[in-house]
Amino acid sequence: MRIICPVKRVPDTAAEKKIAADNTLDRDGSEPVLNANDEWAIEEAMRVKEAGKADEIFALCMGPEQAQQTIRKALSYGLDGAIQVSDEGCAGSDAPATARVLAGALGDEPWDLILMGNQSSDARTMLVPAMLAEYLGVPALTYAKRLEVGDGEVTVDRETPTGHQTVTAPTPAVVSVVEAINEPRYPSFKGIMAAKKKPLAVKDLAGIGLAADDVGSAGAWTQTLDIAPKPPREAGEQVTDDGSGAVGAEAIAEFLVRQKML
Repeated sequence: MRIICPVKRVPDTAAEKKIAADNTLDRDGSEPVLNANDEWAIEEAMRVKEAGKADEIFALCMGPEQAQQTIRKALSYGLDGAIQVSDEGCAGSDAPATARVLAGALGDEPWDLILMGNQSSDARTMLVPAMLAEYLGVPALTYAKRLEVGDGEVTVDRETPTGHQTVTAPTPAVVSVVEAINEPRYPSFKGIMAAKKKPLAVKDLAGIGLAADDVGSAGAWTQTLDIAPKPPREAGEQVTDDGSGAVGAEAIAEFLVRQKML
């Protein structure tokens, strides 16, 4: 079995985000890091391999040349190699365009299972895994908090608001995982040094059968029309109830109406 782990270069989660003049996220405005959700997917892939159920794990990344630092971080966990799609035409890609690029990159690659985080910390759309599965024409098992790999199939417990659903699908398939699935390991010094020498294949859009108009800002299905900074924090409003609960309940209802939440 060959596992592919898509990874993303994102701004530091704890840093203040900056918006560029074209209303896109300034990805160099803070120190970039490996998307934390992808670490759970990598850890799960490593556990599958260590259990003897996978032969090879490759990372897959869409990003500029600078993203190779993030890719090498992913490789330091013990992955075998990586594929990168690096092309200026990818800039400004929304969720559908990102999924299309990832699917294109896998067009001539053998694989059996895609393991990825359920969301990225910069966009949090939680749409790419299902969209990637649609482009590839394979099942999507999302929000997995437990994964079991069998002979030609995968079974997951999908996290839901009320508990979980157990779902089984044949491979090849796309699985996205949530934080509850595991506790990621720390890369060892040996792993960090080995990551520098592991194979990294770089492709451009033409190499995966796509044009700049297919993806990026030109091919995006969504468009950001306006961005405004968050308003400054205001002093809270204190309501003194008469003990009956009616005053407080009415104040809460009025607040929710003013915020257009009711």
